Amino acid sequence: MPKLAYLGPEGTFTEEALRILAPQAERLPRANVSAALDAARRGEADGAVVPLENSLEGAITTTLDEFAWGEPLLITAELLLPVEFSLLARPGTRIGRIKRVFTHPAAITQCRAFIARELPDAVVVAAPSTAAAAQEVALPGSPYDAAVAARIAGEHYGLVELATGIGDRSDTVTRFVRVSRPGPLPEPTGSDRTTLVAFLTDDHPGALLEMLTEFSVRGVNLTRIESRPTGDGIGRYFFHFDFEGHVADARVGEAISGLHRICADVRFLGSYPRADGLSPQVKRGTANGDFAEATGWLSRIRTGQV
Repeated sequence: MPKLAYLGPEGTFTEEALRILAPQAERLPRANVSAALDAARRGEADGAVVPLENSLEGAITTTLDEFAWGEPLLITAELLLPVEFSLLARPGTRIGRIKRVFTHPAAITQCRAFIARELPDAVVVAAPSTAAAAQEVALPGSPYDAAVAARIAGEHYGLVELATGIGDRSDTVTRFVRVSRPGPLPEPTGSDRTTLVAFLTDDHPGALLEMLTEFSVRGVNLTRIESRPTGDGIGRYFFHFDFEGHVADARVGEAISGLHRICADVRFLGSYPRADGLSPQVKRGTANGDFAEATGWLSRIRTGQV
């Protein structure tokens, strides 16, 4: 039974994602994303599950930076988890008597309309996580009357749901990834995603365009691009890329090789099945057979077989 670290404490959306990705795994909660990934790096766990991006809040920058600067890890799976918030309280609490609410700042943002409408007189206090908020509310003598958290947090800490589905958007999704220490990659499925980090050799006009061209000319579709500061001064950035396809695909391998030639460094973060099951549209001339035929043709003309 594998051991997987995750962003804790018990009752987070990350735990819910882990239960889906690896239902038989032993779950090891950690205080933050860095601690969860370090548990995998040190061998305390066989891997980790962490959030990567949210459809409303955008990228989880701590995760991006850990992938770029920490000891190498590989993404082996992903999950798109609908995010549904509940108002949780101790048994017997009435919604009209709630004066102090505890939750994570992201939940405050995503449940603003409900809080304004149903809890207009309540003070909302920021917590380290939604699960930590639920854990605190469950304590005897807690100064907080309710928490905004995942339903799973109420199950863990003995709280009841006073309201469910309280987010301003019903279609909010968080993307989670499972990572492990470097090893064999998942086999290509025909519906895959590849992730990497690329560092510019130097800052010059068209530097980003040069990187994007490596994808474009080979028909590789980007699904996400994020810039992050290198820390070497204002205006210095590196880039996170997600794109369709598996490194075993000729067009993807050629694109990554092209980046390697023009970038100071490229950190490969994995090729793995897409959670949404979508398959890429392969442009004419970019299928594996097309690259193989072109390579064979070039070999022939190099030997004078014209």
